Amino acid sequence: MKNARQIRVACLGAGYFSQFHYGSWKRMAGAVAVASCNRDIRKARATGLPAYDDLDEMLTAEQPDLLDIILPPVAHATAIRTALDHGVKWMICQKPFCQSLAEAKAITAEAEALGATIIIHENFRFQPWYRAIKAALDLGRIGTPLQATFRLRPGDGQGPRAYLDRQPYFQKMRQFLVHETAVHWVDTFRFLFGGPRAVYADLRQVNPAIAGEDAGHILFDHADGLKALFDGNRCLDHAADNQRRTMGEALIEGTLGSLSLGGDGAVSLRAFGQRDAQEILPPDSWDGFGGDCVHALQSHVISGLLEGTPLENTAQDYLEVIRIEEAVYRSDAEARKISLEDP
Repeated sequence: MKNARQIRVACLGAGYFSQFHYGSWKRMAGAVAVASCNRDIRKARATGLPAYDDLDEMLTAEQPDLLDIILPPVAHATAIRTALDHGVKWMICQKPFCQSLAEAKAITAEAEALGATIIIHENFRFQPWYRAIKAALDLGRIGTPLQATFRLRPGDGQGPRAYLDRQPYFQKMRQFLVHETAVHWVDTFRFLFGGPRAVYADLRQVNPAIAGEDAGHILFDHADGLKALFDGNRCLDHAADNQRRTMGEALIEGTLGSLSLGGDGAVSLRAFGQRDAQEILPPDSWDGFGGDCVHALQSHVISGLLEGTPLENTAQDYLEVIRIEEAVYRSDAEARKISLEDP
């Protein structure tokens, strides 16, 4: 679609998180949102776009170039198949992608057979602090990374009303911390360090008001001796004016220095043997979600469509994230390290 006209985008879903999608499309160069669909048509109308409560009807009437699917995993397969039936060739689909690896593989294969491309809306790797960390790692500024830790501390998981005001379906997810949240860092660790070779997980439930796990430790073995730890607890917080900006703190340590991420989105580098650190990315000033990572991802997709630039997080590539996620749950269930190098 290189040098094509402006991309016509139709959006499916108008729940809490969709506000960041719609806000991005409104200021997107090279694209225009043409319609919104939601089973509660009042929410679709609230977007200010032509509103529908039936996906078939919207796709028939609007004939978009791109469908942005902003729904929970249970609805992904049906939505994608409906779009494929209407000849839609480009889709963005929210994470977690589908309900299982088997379902995600089937959907991906069906889309590829029809010449369609699905990009998974896994936006954390597009947050400015992880882009800054990746650039520093690629330049060798901390030498060989040996230890990495991310401490998830959003502080939103306590009490009987946890998540109800924002995303109430969180309470009913049988697989929660990993499937909904830690999957962000499965992908981010892959982005920063490459694919892991093995994983060990110890998961638990802290808040009895929810169905799934909300705390745990996941240890990834990467190449060159690097160990990456996801240390998550949604019932605890961290020092930040906005707990959802970074959702926690990170420290990446190498042979020549270390990189640290604070709750304000700032990244600093301390050289080995030194006391003082150098700020390489200032604190984040974006009022919305995650350093404007939704807009960064959607801009990345539009650039791919218009200019032919390589796309990150295609469905085919994202299958590996789901495979790792399933290995995490298997490790916890079997209380042992799982090799990811096995077929």
